[in-house]
Amino acid sequence: MKFRNLILCGAMALTMTACSTKQSALNQLEDFSYELRDNSRNYDVDDWERAGKKFVKIRENISKHEFDYTAAEKSKIGRLEANCVKYMAKGAKDGVFDKLKNIGSEIKGVIQGIMDAIDPKTLETEDL
Repeated sequence: MKFRNLILCGAMALTMTACSTKQSALNQLEDFSYELRDNSRNYDVDDWERAGKKFVKIRENISKHEFDYTAAEKSKIGRLEANCVKYMAKGAKDGVFDKLKNIGSEIKGVIQGIMDAIDPKTLETEDL
């Protein structure tokens, strides 16, 4: 009987840990979005490099739980990611990302995709 209760408690602890990990990844993204909103206009190259790496790490954490999120949580993740990318695109527009040496290729791809999407020349050729 004691062994059964121990297993039950262990299973409950794992379930609670999984939920908090899923939620903590979402909280990290939300906190990062606020951090960029409040501080990104003062970022230098080193700050943007750290921010890019942090964004990639947060995305990796979220993707580990992608099938666990509800539709509402996925919608919130999308909005928060869009906010983060918006601030990063502003940094790219200001030429900061051109100076970065060691930023991950994933974040470079995100920024390039955004820049292509907002580039009027790209929009004109896509309509043809």
